[in-house]
Amino acid sequence: MIRSKIIVIGGGPAGSACARALKGAGLETLILDKKPFPRQKICAGWVTPGVFNTLNIHPKTYPHTLNRFERIHFHIFRMEFPVKTCQYAIRRYEFDEWMILRAHVPVHTHTVRHVRAHKGEFIIDNTYQCRYLVGAGGTHCPVYKNFFNTPHKKPETAMICAVEKEYQCDIPDDRCHIWYFENRLPGYAWYLPKGNGWLNIGIGGKFLKLKKQGRTIMDHWHDFVKKLINLSLIKQAPHNPRGHNYYLFHKNPAFRRDNLFVIGDAAGVSTLDMGEGIHAAIKSGIMAADAIANNKQFHDDFTKFSLPGIFMAKHYTI
Repeated sequence: MIRSKIIVIGGGPAGSACARALKGAGLETLILDKKPFPRQKICAGWVTPGVFNTLNIHPKTYPHTLNRFERIHFHIFRMEFPVKTCQYAIRRYEFDEWMILRAHVPVHTHTVRHVRAHKGEFIIDNTYQCRYLVGAGGTHCPVYKNFFNTPHKKPETAMICAVEKEYQCDIPDDRCHIWYFENRLPGYAWYLPKGNGWLNIGIGGKFLKLKKQGRTIMDHWHDFVKKLINLSLIKQAPHNPRGHNYYLFHKNPAFRRDNLFVIGDAAGVSTLDMGEGIHAAIKSGIMAADAIANNKQFHDDFTKFSLPGIFMAKHYTI
């Protein structure tokens, strides 16, 4: 049996931020992730200045692809609203590896299948044992599934279905574009150049409203791609887009049960207006580490909306 005082399941931004904070507090920590790093991750990669503030670094020290936007072009009901701001885009393929290397804790490649409580501790697949267990395994995190789903089931009203594609191409427009309610999509769509020839395009819509419409998220994806082609923003439809689900911030999210924690997408903390979850994931990871290290309560003080920060970002010092 491999034992660590604390085990974090999932090495994304939430899990790696938590592990780094625990390591800084002198606590033995181990990360389990089903894939080795670097690994592909479906994500627009939107990063606010608050992310760098929370990590206590300057964007100029980030060593990988980083595209800064000083203006975002919002499109609502065929009207365009350029907004001055300071926002960034990263590639999760690079960002997640950088985050986990900064944590300086052991990382084991292991797909978690079964978790159980036993005499005040937790046993994972009869292979790992710990006193504290942190679930940072995303929407389908096994910690949430085993210990939080029944008493704290995330509401379907907060569920977002998303489809996106990140690929290298000739990018005719280096501006960031965001559309709301495009072609009756109950959500948003984006065109996000990331630098070095990388482009991320995608859409996200509320699951229940899509179901009521009788249209799938892929129906809306095909419409959106056609629009981008007609606008000459892309030359052709990209192959093999990938879909995933996540949850927006909702009423009374569960973060802790005794020595169990769920953070990031496992808890469901993406912002209500843009589905931005990286900042909240990192923040929740640090908060969980603080609760463990200092025997404190886990307090919910997450920002529930992205747009106010975007509109005020020009005042940030970073």
